[in-house]
Amino acid sequence: MPERIDWDPIRALARRVLREGAPLVLNDEVRALLRRTAREVAISDADAEQALASDTGALELLRESSRRITDGSNRLMDALHRMYRHQKAGDFDSARQEMRDVLAVEVVPRYRETAQGQLEGMDDMP
Repeated sequence: MPERIDWDPIRALARRVLREGAPLVLNDEVRALLRRTAREVAISDADAEQALASDTGALELLRESSRRITDGSNRLMDALHRMYRHQKAGDFDSARQEMRDVLAVEVVPRYRETAQGQLEGMDDMP
């Protein structure tokens, strides 16, 4: 079973810092959160470490990680809704294409796994 990802802490940090304007305080806990999230959204360890070397870089790392989570989620959910509509209408080729389109652009491994699983789940469909 895949490891459970909990993005609530990074979402809360992004809300406080990016939306509400609170300062980004780089303590050990925040650094660990940013490192872990960077890995989960396919930002290399080297890029994350380089970003964490400065306040500006850390803020950009938070911004990019948050963007990947939000954009990927929106992209996947929209595609899933369209996929289900196509399936309901019996248009399995279009349903498959929705997941292929996600896989063509998505970088976040969790979202890619979901799209791939949906695509493989349609293997038995006409």
